[in-house]
Amino acid sequence: MFSTLLIANRGEIALRIARTCRELGIRTVAVYSNADADTEVLRVADEAIRIGPAAPRRSYLDMSAILSAALQCGAEAIHPGYGFLSEDPDFAEACRAHGVVLVGPPPEVMQRLGDKASARAVMAGAGLPVVPGSTGTVETLADAREVARQIGFPLMIKAAAGGGGMGMTAVCNPADFLTSYQQVRAHAQALFGDGRVYLERLVSPARHVEVQVVCDTVGNAVHLGERECSVQRRQQKLLEETPAPGLPREVAAQLAEAAVRGARAVGYVGAGTFEFLVDRDGRFYFMEVNCRVQVEHPVTEMVTGIDIVREQVVVAAGYPLSLRQAEIAPSGSAIECRINTEDPERGFVPTPGQIVDFRPPGGPFVRVDTHGYAGFRIVPDYDSLLAKVVVWAPDRPGAVARMDRALRELRVAGPGVATTAGFLRQVLAEPAFRAGTYTTSLVDEMTTARAAGFAEQGF
Repeated sequence: MFSTLLIANRGEIALRIARTCRELGIRTVAVYSNADADTEVLRVADEAIRIGPAAPRRSYLDMSAILSAALQCGAEAIHPGYGFLSEDPDFAEACRAHGVVLVGPPPEVMQRLGDKASARAVMAGAGLPVVPGSTGTVETLADAREVARQIGFPLMIKAAAGGGGMGMTAVCNPADFLTSYQQVRAHAQALFGDGRVYLERLVSPARHVEVQVVCDTVGNAVHLGERECSVQRRQQKLLEETPAPGLPREVAAQLAEAAVRGARAVGYVGAGTFEFLVDRDGRFYFMEVNCRVQVEHPVTEMVTGIDIVREQVVVAAGYPLSLRQAEIAPSGSAIECRINTEDPERGFVPTPGQIVDFRPPGGPFVRVDTHGYAGFRIVPDYDSLLAKVVVWAPDRPGAVARMDRALRELRVAGPGVATTAGFLRQVLAEPAFRAGTYTTSLVDEMTTARAAGFAEQGF
């Protein structure tokens, strides 16, 4: 097992990784930017190294700064968490070249799956159903128009290097195609340094369901069940739950089998997530693979009792999986709510500022992953995620009730600071959510209904 591991991330995920490593007897080194000098992980890790100013490209995205810190402290491994460098094949290759283990899949696998168009082709070859669309990327406007004509409208234009809900747009009207195509290409170039795009038919209404897999270096691969991720705003998740409500168990089993088959096909190593769209008839289509631990991994941990970060680290150290598929028996229902410091009343605009009062919820079967505390300053340089409130109950109605109670207890206050907690309570109360029949359009429908209500009242 590793003796020292460097955590190349910040916030709640850095703290969560440090805790698991402490239980494994691994010394941890946290890196931090100037803006994170007061972050909670610095009090939990065994050592801390400053790597640069607040700007991510000069700190958490600076490969040389991260690797220099790892070599300086003698770390044998780096855990990248999620975001930042976690899915960067160049960083994975650089780690390999310097003799440092990156906790994640090999750079070759990361490269194949990080390119969304390439991943579609690989998974189609492995027999996974994919949404009808272009074969690879479309290189010219003429090619794009021809593919659009073949698959029809509505359709999606997606960045090949995209991820995390960024770099994609829906086009419903052919008259809007040219403008949308040019905008996605420009946006992709600005965000990812790669302007290539591909086209897919828009599956709507649809559910966003993902499957957690864990694989080792000797060919063992298991799944830990599925997660429902359809509560989204701007293609970014707000709430996740497991098991997916109302999803026929035979469809869930097919999804899981497809994910494991896909993982084996590319020689996947570590924890990863296969994401699918499921239409109203129960047909499912592969979307992408996230080559990292997911923000929402705690809901799976709550129903399985398995520490996914531990499995990541153990596999990265070269040990075989301690898990066997027949031994994995999810129980009950779990829900996670992402508490972002955003104002739902103003289109989810971020609200940085200083927290003066922070009281997380408690009680039985309530877990809160957070780096927040009274006095903590939320800076505008990073993602707005402050906390993840996760609950478990023997059944879904019990989990919904427990989450509503937990969100009522949560207290985050500070000048100008708003959170998504109140909005998430509204989601829990929605009839479609309660019935488990909601799709990825739920938040848009709520927003539209609310705007119509204001109009009727003369606002």
